Amino acid sequence: MPSSLRGSLEKTFEALKFRDFRLLWISSLSAAFAIQMQILARGWLIYDLTESELALTYVMLSFLLPSAAFSLVGGVLSDRIRKKTIMLIAQCLNTVATLAFGIIIFVDAVNFWHFIYFGIFNGTVMALSMPARTSVLPDLVGRPSLVNAMALSSSTFNLARVAGPTAAGTLIALFAAGDTTSTRGVGLVFFVITGLHAISIVGTYMLDYRGDPHRKIKKKVRRDVVESMVYMRRNRVLLGLLLMGLIPMTFGFSASFLMPAFNAEILNGDPRLLGFLVAAMGIGALFGSLTLARLGDVGHKGRLMFLTAYLWAIFVALFAVSSILWFALLFSALMGLFSSVLGSLNMSVVQLVVPPSMRGRVMAILWATHGLMPLGMIPIGWLAEFWGITFALLTSAVLLAGSTFALRVFIPEIAKIRRGYDEPSRYQDKTDPDDEKYETPQSLTVAS
Repeated sequence: MPSSLRGSLEKTFEALKFRDFRLLWISSLSAAFAIQMQILARGWLIYDLTESELALTYVMLSFLLPSAAFSLVGGVLSDRIRKKTIMLIAQCLNTVATLAFGIIIFVDAVNFWHFIYFGIFNGTVMALSMPARTSVLPDLVGRPSLVNAMALSSSTFNLARVAGPTAAGTLIALFAAGDTTSTRGVGLVFFVITGLHAISIVGTYMLDYRGDPHRKIKKKVRRDVVESMVYMRRNRVLLGLLLMGLIPMTFGFSASFLMPAFNAEILNGDPRLLGFLVAAMGIGALFGSLTLARLGDVGHKGRLMFLTAYLWAIFVALFAVSSILWFALLFSALMGLFSSVLGSLNMSVVQLVVPPSMRGRVMAILWATHGLMPLGMIPIGWLAEFWGITFALLTSAVLLAGSTFALRVFIPEIAKIRRGYDEPSRYQDKTDPDDEKYETPQSLTVAS
């Protein structure tokens, strides 16, 4: 292998040299495959049962809204309890729930409310565990490799988006023996998903990392939550990053959750074609993740986030007006690419800003805001139901670009972020609301 190519690969996969990160990456990849296969199988079956875009929206709400309700509790837990323990318990609960839901679907006893109940359960488990799972990366790889590790972590999700939906759509058609409305086919896919969750448990169990709490002083849960909110309010850059990860992304991801309706109404597609559409988005996202991993600790992170948000909006609009399959696949891939870069950069800079003793709770706030995304999707789903999928997606593109521009105007400090660390930030709050002595992070290098 040429030395230049070997060097490029080593730089791209730099964080994988850490054993525990490799195990976490494998565990996350298996779990991501399970989640992506479940999203497609669930979306196909609920749309087949109801033929309603609003039903798709309500099911997505049931899964995501618990993040808004319980993520803050999960953040407090991750700062108090060993993170490995939290992750293992959550993975075991998800495995059991997926198996139970698969049995209900397989015996053809499923109805709309089952999707809501299991969505709430799985969403709650994820809300309680994701702050712990996402806050471990700086401990595993260190700050200089954090952007690379975050991009590679994102690549697990994006790789799953490439192969997971295609596999799920193919398996539904295969198991159903040509009858794509058969619940038996979807039920068998859920059994495969259960096995993937079990693999994820094994990978996490093998970690040497325990994730002992950084906090030396433990306070009441309510006080911990208030403390994290005060910390966020006092840090203008961190608040801006939080909004950057909420408002534009709420509108940008509308194309993802409306994909089953776009597939059926615009392309007249079957489950396999739906899998190809979602996989195309995953291919673009995977390319974006690996490109960011190769770049590593890229400069001008703030400007790059704004640029990718605008490009994402453009390709959402182009996707909305695509009635030819190959154009839809191309624009789906480009949507995935720019959404992946924006998401990974946003999450990386947030982790660089926050000290270890606050990291779990701040990541919990981030996940809580993600749980609010469906509230913005409700009117988009309503537009799709009554005005058509094309009009709804065009509206999403306009709102994505408009909200990005508003953040650029009202919180210009975001665009000034260059490295994400190395120099103390003039925006960083260095005081503890309760006089607890934090480790002050080397948080932000900003452009003058």
